[in-house]
Amino acid sequence: MYAAHFGLRELPFGITPDTSFFFGSPRSQEALNTLLVAARTGEGFIKITGEVGTGKTLLCRKFMAILGEDFVTAYIPNPYLEPRTLMLALADELEIALEREVDQHQLLKAINLRLLDLAAQDKRVVLCLDEAQAIPVESLEALRLLTNLETEKRKLLQIVLFGQPELNAKLELESIRQLAQRITFHYHLGPMSRDDLDFYVAHRLRVAGFTGARLFTRSAIRGLYKASGGVPRLVNIMAHKALMLSYGQGKQQVGGGHVLTAARDTVGVRRDILSWLAGGAAVAATAAGLAWVVAR
Repeated sequence: MYAAHFGLRELPFGITPDTSFFFGSPRSQEALNTLLVAARTGEGFIKITGEVGTGKTLLCRKFMAILGEDFVTAYIPNPYLEPRTLMLALADELEIALEREVDQHQLLKAINLRLLDLAAQDKRVVLCLDEAQAIPVESLEALRLLTNLETEKRKLLQIVLFGQPELNAKLELESIRQLAQRITFHYHLGPMSRDDLDFYVAHRLRVAGFTGARLFTRSAIRGLYKASGGVPRLVNIMAHKALMLSYGQGKQQVGGGHVLTAARDTVGVRRDILSWLAGGAAVAATAAGLAWVVAR
């Protein structure tokens, strides 16, 4: 689309969690360091929370990618599963061969034997559950029981919960208080600061192959921050649209007007500041440009 126009090898602002674009802002780097320290000290439960779009899934994938050969990772992206199905998903991730009609006892025994086998190979096993706020309470309790599996020196399974703040409310339930007490490391992933966002945009452009001077003007960066509140997903969506607009007009730089129109066209932005961003008559012309680019 606009990649060649701006000298890019690939589109820089996709919303899929590509670890090559991971940006170590102070917050995301601190969260990653927390995960690495917790995993290497062998803690049973670790929790990472953050609002929608703050980069939890990307952080999860980056964490798993750099753990190293001493770790075996299991990843369940949608844990809205009843306990038995969740255990089957874990068994599948650990490449455990099961009989077609395996009962609960044999299932747990097979998982335990696999974990013991990996421990004998001096491997640590980390289970990462994305969207953990959706896990049923009964399944959370089943996970707690799994962390009871241990040798004399360490836990056989570590569990990392990545979820929206609603996960905290769920963990306050009396029925799973024992699980909440076992969470020894936790971190809340907040939005980016204004300066972080500026570096974030430049970082993603550089990874995508951009070698020129500033592509997004300071007013464009200011608009991205005001409209997104520093939430990476919203930044990506609006930056992508703003690049489309600039390309559609044959421009070589993204300005504040492009960002304003992108913000108007994006669900979830801070509507209260759109009037602050408005640039008068240029907005209508930019809007027409977006419609033209999308239609191409």
